[in-house]
Amino acid sequence: MVITVLIILIVIVGVMIFMQQSQFGKLPTGAQLERIKNSSNFKDGQFQNISFTPNLKEGISYFTVLRKFFFGKGKRNKPVSVFPSVKTDLHALAIDKNIFVWFGHSSYFMQIDGKKILVDPVFSGNASPLNFTTKSFKGSDVYTAGDMPVIDYLFITHDHWDHLDYRTMLELKPKIKKIITGLGVAAHLERWDFDKNIIIEKDWDEEIILDPGFIVNTTSGRHFSGRTFKKNQSLWMSFVLTAPTIKIFIGGDSGYDTHFKTIGENFGPFDIAILECGQYNEYWQYIHMMPGEVVQAAQDLQAKKFIPVHWGKFSLSLHNWDEPIIRVTEESKRQNVPIISPMIGQAVDLKGNYILSEWWKKVE
Repeated sequence: MVITVLIILIVIVGVMIFMQQSQFGKLPTGAQLERIKNSSNFKDGQFQNISFTPNLKEGISYFTVLRKFFFGKGKRNKPVSVFPSVKTDLHALAIDKNIFVWFGHSSYFMQIDGKKILVDPVFSGNASPLNFTTKSFKGSDVYTAGDMPVIDYLFITHDHWDHLDYRTMLELKPKIKKIITGLGVAAHLERWDFDKNIIIEKDWDEEIILDPGFIVNTTSGRHFSGRTFKKNQSLWMSFVLTAPTIKIFIGGDSGYDTHFKTIGENFGPFDIAILECGQYNEYWQYIHMMPGEVVQAAQDLQAKKFIPVHWGKFSLSLHNWDEPIIRVTEESKRQNVPIISPMIGQAVDLKGNYILSEWWKKVE
């Protein structure tokens, strides 16, 4: 009994020491914490979703989920072959083009009316505090922080490891002019020695004038946050980007809910909606959309076209690696909602005519 207790204590102390590393970030304190406490979205010591949102579906236990992760994953949860990609020189884009380039999962670059924009960059090869776990698919890391030009606007939708990557952020630091994110995330960034003067952290339903002609409205999602065991101390976000010639919905992780219709009514129609499309399961359907819900969200937003992200780099769920894009493409065709689904690195002209190429069907 004594030996067992000692082992447990050693493990607890080891975990506590490990979690003091900079990569875990920092919880808000002082004036930042007071601002959070004054938010109407912060109740009972944490940020809350608009609708009641359990992490797991009613009747499902964490034991069930863990058992499925260890013993119930499909044989095709990762591709066997090298993930296909192309390499676009982001420094050589024609300045008059509105371009989208996907890096896999939820990381992507946009050039919009001359501004260089980056969203949730993860270039380190994994999405976990343990670099030997949650590794990216072979071939999906064709881009590095060194390939990025100077970034006018960096959007961070929330602080989960697959969206806010410590190593990537440190490498990008000299290139970033402004960071736009949710309440509470600045504490992480300031611990990582980012200049607090370039960080704009907001609550839901606020407006930011970035530059003449460039306006951001912060909007809600249905998700959660946290880099440690203490959850929901920072706010998960989506964004409406209004530029001189185009309007884009930048969606973070979210379960389906009425907020998509509300955003569409308040800010739509959108030229493009960028929506999460993978890592779903009926066990946690409140915090990640199922494929049919992705298409419905695009319709609720009044989007002319949508781009599915949050797939194609990490295996964070139980489904086959290509199931999200297969199912959402089938549903988009059924409902006649135009979809843009480029391979990693492919430059898409957002004002051009995109021809759907189902390139994933050639990947084993």
